Amino acid sequence: MSVIAAGTPAPSFRLARADGSSFTERDLEGQGSVLVFYPFAFSPVCTDQLQLYEGVLGELAEQGVVLYGVSCDSTWAQKAFREKLGVSSEQLSDFEPKGAACAAFGVLHEGGFPQRALIAIGPDGVVRWSCQASSPAELPPVELLREGVAASPRSDPPPEPARSRCDPGARAPARRAGGRQRVR
Repeated sequence: MSVIAAGTPAPSFRLARADGSSFTERDLEGQGSVLVFYPFAFSPVCTDQLQLYEGVLGELAEQGVVLYGVSCDSTWAQKAFREKLGVSSEQLSDFEPKGAACAAFGVLHEGGFPQRALIAIGPDGVVRWSCQASSPAELPPVELLREGVAASPRSDPPPEPARSRCDPGARAPARRAGGRQRVR
């Protein structure tokens, strides 16, 4: 399974918000969005990732882009995780049916959790950019998040799908757990 490609309409999906209400593809319409798929709440790399991205939420908002965290954790675990980290990005649960939205986006690991991935979706509901980390231990840097946002203009889609530094064969620095740098 591979991450959904740029130029593809966002699939139909249903995630749960902290209050139990549904979040679907319709909630993405009219704004730029980045879905940050992460394996597990409270794991070291996921903790680092959400705290790192918290620092650029204002910058994203200025560009009309909203960031959402997505995992297969329950809404209760995500709420506790969000509160413990002190992050403001909304966390969405793919707990029931477990992994269905992750599978629709092509990021469900065979172990039943999301692969670490970033998916930028334009206001028209079309995927503008996607990137899946080569391993759950790899933390995509803020620069990669910015690249995805830059590929997600507020109105017209790009003339062709944007190429990501995540493409096979590309060399992009990526942080691993513990802050080490790795070049893939």
